[in-house]
Amino acid sequence: MKSLQIKWILLALLALIWGSSFILIKKGLVGLSPFQLGSLRIIFCAIFLLVIGFKSLAEIPLHKWKYVAITSLFGTFIPAYLFAIAETKVSSSICSILNSLTPLSTLLLGATFFGLDFKRSQFLGIIIGLIGTAILIFAGVENNTTENYFYTLFVIVATMCYATNVNLIKKYLSDVKPLSITTGNFMVMLLPAVMILFLTDFSAKINIASTQNAMIFVAILGIVGTGIANVSFYKLIQISSPVFASSVTYLIPIVALGWGIFDNERLSLFQVFGAVIVMVGIYLANKK
Repeated sequence: MKSLQIKWILLALLALIWGSSFILIKKGLVGLSPFQLGSLRIIFCAIFLLVIGFKSLAEIPLHKWKYVAITSLFGTFIPAYLFAIAETKVSSSICSILNSLTPLSTLLLGATFFGLDFKRSQFLGIIIGLIGTAILIFAGVENNTTENYFYTLFVIVATMCYATNVNLIKKYLSDVKPLSITTGNFMVMLLPAVMILFLTDFSAKINIASTQNAMIFVAILGIVGTGIANVSFYKLIQISSPVFASSVTYLIPIVALGWGIFDNERLSLFQVFGAVIVMVGIYLANKK
């Protein structure tokens, strides 16, 4: 199959998987704290990847391990906790829309630190995207008094982490197999995640039914939404470009909004308008 076809198939698959991640986080938080959810997400994924990909670790050159460690930090470790914290106060639908800032962040950081070409129309796209984000947040403050939109900053920081990760993968790890990168990432993260988990009250509530139900959602999130998705994403970066790969966030909100509506989440018309502005900005930023 041609790489052009493969990259579009991977893009659609990732949109479906990651678009479902926000509702899984929401369900996981019913019984788990954000730090417990983030840690368990990493632990479940690490166990899965070490089972299927342990042998692939030998294919990582010794001098590349520092980049594997850095990408694990920005690509998964920090965002896993940031999104869990954000969804304690902000709906999964809003988090998915704000996650769409990733291509804008990728372009901005890529041009600033990684030598990515930067055009005037793309700069305009960044400005428009930021305006849309501001509309989305301020409309949320006006219409959803039960939500704390200060927590949207956690999502925005997470998109900056994702953008850093994408540019690092493209620049330093393009010659390493996606399974090797992903397995290496989670091997690095496993011990810190376990330590964070047991610094919480997890052991005291592991036998509670709500905690056990939440762990099922987090297991799906970790294995499918993180492990399988990361392998696919790194493959997509290698056969396309950082900006194309991060444009999966065009499609993620469509899936996430569908789940949100199914779970009785609602957006105001002004928030929908802000979301459209964000998407226009992403389109311009991604335009060659």
